[in-house]
Order: sequence, then C-alpha cells, then structure tokens
Amino acid sequence: MLGGEREAVRIEGFDFGNSPREFLEPAAETLVLTTTNGTRLLLAAAERCNLVLVGSLLNLAAVAAAAEEQGVPDVAVLCAGVQGELAMDDAYCAGRIAGVLGGEPADSATAAIRLAHSFPTAEEGLSASSSARNLRASGLGEDIAYCARESVFSVVPRFSRMLGSAAEVVLA
Repeated sequence: MLGGEREAVRIEGFDFGNSPREFLEPAAETLVLTTTNGTRLLLAAAERCNLVLVGSLLNLAAVAAAAEEQGVPDVAVLCAGVQGELAMDDAYCAGRIAGVLGGEPADSATAAIRLAHSFPTAEEGLSASSSARNLRASGLGEDIAYCARESVFSVVPRFSRMLGSAAEVVLA
C-alpha cells in the first residue's frame, strides 16, 4: 500500500494520506510512506545515527524506554520541522521526549523542554503550531487531538536498513 502527502494533501494515486487516523488497522504487510518533511529527517538520521527510533506523544513512554534500553550516553531527539524551519509541534513533542529521558540536556533540548512546559496540555501545545493551522485548513483538524494523546501505543518504529534510496522502518 502507498501512503503519503505533500503539503498535507494525499498524493494522487496513493491509498492513504498522512493522517495517523488512516493507519489504525493494518491494510497490508508493507506500507510505503513518504511525507513532505518526515522522510527527509529519517534519511538524514539514518546516515548519522547507529539507531533511529520514531517517536511521538502517542508512543512517548515506549520510545523513551526503547532509547533507555540501548544504554548509550547520548540520545539525539531530532525534529522534522517544516521545509527546513522549526515546527512548534515537533519541538513540543521533542521537549516531552527529552523531559522523559532526563539526563543532562543540551541547550536545544532544554529549550524544547521549556517550550513543552509552557503549555497546560499536549493538545494546546500541538494546536499552537502552524502545522495545526495547516491541518485544520486541510480538513484534518481531528488529527491534532488524536496525536495529543500520550503513551497509547507500545510500538516503536525503528529504522532497519536502506533499500535503494528508500529507508525501511520496522515495527518492534
């Protein structure tokens, strides 16, 4: 099955867009997914990092536990952003992950943690972003509340290997 979007719009001919609510039930053993910003980050992270986990608020506890299980002294929490710019929803989520990981945060992690603490709820933190405005304008506003739920999934997607120019991500 094919899933993907460009600027929050499903790619013509694809089975799915980018709404996480479209992926609640497995539709195939393999999903090929491409996004405007996330795909680029995944490929860049795979080039630089020994282990790449995909995290969100939805798997917050699981991704933090998976990172801690590795026993490495340094963990980089990376944000996809929007076309090379900081995205507040990504920074909010990164701050939540960095806060759960603890340790001695770098300045960027400290800034993200402080940003996350500046909002009373996760939904308000995500809703304040331009990404949320784009979702609302595209008719996907319900994704904001859906993605603001915390630690509801125990699965942690992990980069597995490169397949030509594509990155394989497996669920573990």
